[in-house]
Amino acid sequence: MPPSIPRPAVTQAREVFVVDAVRTAIGKRGGSLAGIHPADLGATILQGLFARNTAVQPADIDEVFMGCVDAIGPQAGNIGRTAWLAAGYPEEVPAATVDRQCGSSQLAIGLAAKSIMAGTAELVVAAGVQNMSAIPISSAMLAGQQYGFESPFIGAEGWDARYGTQEVSQFRGAQLIAEKWGISREDMEQWALGSHNRARAAIAEGRFDNEIVPVGEFKTDEGPRETSLEKMAGLKPLSEGSFLTAALASQISDGASATLLASKWAVEAYGLTPRARIIHVSARGDDPVYMLSAPIPATRYALEATGLTIDDIDVVEINEAMASVVLSWIQELGADPAKVNPNGGAIALGHPLGATGAKLFATLLNELERTGGRYGLLTMCEGGGTADVTIIERLG
Repeated sequence: MPPSIPRPAVTQAREVFVVDAVRTAIGKRGGSLAGIHPADLGATILQGLFARNTAVQPADIDEVFMGCVDAIGPQAGNIGRTAWLAAGYPEEVPAATVDRQCGSSQLAIGLAAKSIMAGTAELVVAAGVQNMSAIPISSAMLAGQQYGFESPFIGAEGWDARYGTQEVSQFRGAQLIAEKWGISREDMEQWALGSHNRARAAIAEGRFDNEIVPVGEFKTDEGPRETSLEKMAGLKPLSEGSFLTAALASQISDGASATLLASKWAVEAYGLTPRARIIHVSARGDDPVYMLSAPIPATRYALEATGLTIDDIDVVEINEAMASVVLSWIQELGADPAKVNPNGGAIALGHPLGATGAKLFATLLNELERTGGRYGLLTMCEGGGTADVTIIERLG
């Protein structure tokens, strides 16, 4: 039955409440999730979200946004819509697939939040899915070569006039960042080791249990491993002239994630108990050749907009695309490293591209609840030199 409380008139920006946030355990390349069709993987996380929130039915949802990168093959054709239908949910509910590279499902959360703020939606699902085992990273870019273009940007007259024909990649960007901020290989290896140790401890203590929706019997992240500085020191650099190694980069992974957001009206009408409120969403850009440095200006922008300082933030989740990204951000923002990725990051846990934003959102929310913190901040670097920032306030 529809709620008896009438929908409110739209007069001003409205509050956005976080009802729930979930994710699958993250599968390593060729691991437990590798053989699952992306639509079924997306459907599973959506079904898990509604199974935990039975006061809301799929037909009550106004919009679905799902992040996905390399939307070709089984991830093509609006995977957000396909996953929704594969879950058995109503055809009348629309869905869109969004791509802001690594920040795609964080952007999905931002779009969902803005829809509620604007009064055009009351209940929105923001999700993400990625099967990197089936569709390797940069598959869409490489597919373009059959049309005679070697790159999505180099060769475009406007791009070449502005940035030249120099290599543009996350690996070169991470190296440039390390050099600019004076971050050594040893510094990055120390951080990477800490990421694995934190993740393994979090798994052992069950810190992720509340955020994980099982996929069959699979419910434990596969990426974290027992390693050492000595093992990492023995690895060869990824390219000539670089000191970056595979140990300092995020892992190729498979996974899915989903978040349920609601307006104040929906919270009251459906009798929901929100876990947090979103107090800020924004994005900023930086040099696309450096590519991965935008979390720095994006975070500064968000903190200034909210009147918060970095010391007000109790938990930070910043995607560990590369170790130098996190270390340069800590250096520039003056953040307490103990508050940053306290349960490990993508170096240990993996980075299923389009699913990572909402995955980290779920981890951020659960860590705030575990520690009793008030404010949490999520940010991540994205291809093209942009970064999203989301700030939440825990309730209860």
